[in-house]
Amino acid sequence: MTETVEARLASAGLTLPDAVAPVAAYVPTVRTGSLLFVSGQITMGASGLEFVGRCGEHYGVEEGQAAATLCALNILAQVKAALGSLDKVSRCVKLTGFVNSTPDFTDHPKVINAASDIMIVAFGEKGRHARAAVGVASLPLGVAVEIEAIFEVE
Repeated sequence: MTETVEARLASAGLTLPDAVAPVAAYVPTVRTGSLLFVSGQITMGASGLEFVGRCGEHYGVEEGQAAATLCALNILAQVKAALGSLDKVSRCVKLTGFVNSTPDFTDHPKVINAASDIMIVAFGEKGRHARAAVGVASLPLGVAVEIEAIFEVE
C-alpha cells in the first residue's frame, strides 16, 4: 500500500493545520480543468498571526524559513480543503514566494527553499516545481512571507 501524503508529513514531524479563511475579497482556491490555484497563504498559525516583520530587520534566514514552512503547510491545508485529500495531487507545478525584506536582504531563495522542501517531503518527485522567490517592501498584515501555489490534480 502506498503511503499517504499526510503520513509522509507526519513522519517528518509536520502537522497539517486547518485551512485558514480568507482575510479579504478572494477565495482560497480556484480549480480550472486539472489545475488548482491556491491564493497566497501567509503565516497564520494555530494561535493567530506569526512572523510579523521583515527579513533582514526582524528576522534572519532561519526565521524566514520557519515562516515559509508555515505558509507551505497552510497551502497544503487549502489543497486538502478543496480536494478532500492531498493524495489527489498529481504534481506541484509552481510556487511563488514573496519575502517582506529590507533592501539589502538577498536571501529570498534560501527562505523560500523551506516551502519547496515541504512540497518534496509531501509529494516526493511530484513535489519538484518551478518557482519564483522575490523580495517585497511589505506584505499583508506585515507578515514576513506569503506564498502562492499551482497544483496539477486528478
